[in-house]
Amino acid sequence: MAAAVDVPGLVDRARDGEPRAVARLISLVEQGSARLPEVAAALAPHTGHARVVGLTGAPGVGKSTSTNALVRAYRDQGKRVAVIAVDPSSPFSGGALLGDRVRMGDHATDQGVFIRSMATRGHLGGLAWATPQALRVLDAAGFDVILVETVGVGQSEVEVVALADTTVVLLAPGMGDGIQAAKAGILEIADVFVVNKADRDGADQTARDLKYMISLGRRDREGPSWRVPVVKTVAARMEGVDRVVEAIADHHTWMTTHGELRERRLRRAGAEIEALAVERVRTRLGPAGQLAERVVEGELDPFAAAEMLISGNLRP
Repeated sequence: MAAAVDVPGLVDRARDGEPRAVARLISLVEQGSARLPEVAAALAPHTGHARVVGLTGAPGVGKSTSTNALVRAYRDQGKRVAVIAVDPSSPFSGGALLGDRVRMGDHATDQGVFIRSMATRGHLGGLAWATPQALRVLDAAGFDVILVETVGVGQSEVEVVALADTTVVLLAPGMGDGIQAAKAGILEIADVFVVNKADRDGADQTARDLKYMISLGRRDREGPSWRVPVVKTVAARMEGVDRVVEAIADHHTWMTTHGELRERRLRRAGAEIEALAVERVRTRLGPAGQLAERVVEGELDPFAAAEMLISGNLRP
């Protein structure tokens, strides 16, 4: 029998900066604990202050090193920093490994840094369900900046946009030029581009390609729009990292001035509510199998079956 969870006590200790309490609350999130509504209610009055920065890009561009460098830069500013390394596919691959790399770095004993790897396979809502709850824990615990690092290229890159105030997309010379980036769809999600490993051949060309593609995209936009910067870095040597921090701060200022920050957070809250509602509905889908049989047999059409399921009127 599991030990009783003192939710108010955990929340109080997390807000006091106790890492073990923060870790325990995130574990409740990952486990889908029945106490989550109580946890969320206790956290809600203390949220809305942290800046959430998403970092994404193809494997090999240096996300782990860049995350480590950003943590150091923010700590130099006296900010408390949390890192969530998200692997949407497996607890044994990229996300956990990236988290471990940072954890073994300069910040392992720093009480102002909290690092957690999360694997979302097995959660019905995936990234959209589990990670926002972990962000809420870290926000309420008083972290100034939360870095969300995703692994690989695919749906996780799209989902991280819904979670982040600012999305940083990393590329590296030889890992794909600007045109390939456009084909991958990452031009649309980037608020800041970082060309890492800029000491390698081809870095200037990659940066030029990105700037050209960005300029083409801006021609089709009406009204004020954020001018996406392209920053070159050598994260392993902390070169250019301060400029990335500056670009993130500039983007935050722009969003605040134009009302975009509130709009993004409204969309984030809406997506979170929707994901939780879908989760609740799925727990009640037991009779759906019977309805599916009736649709296959031609006794019902899918629209009528869906209406019956939503209304709870499952009688023939």
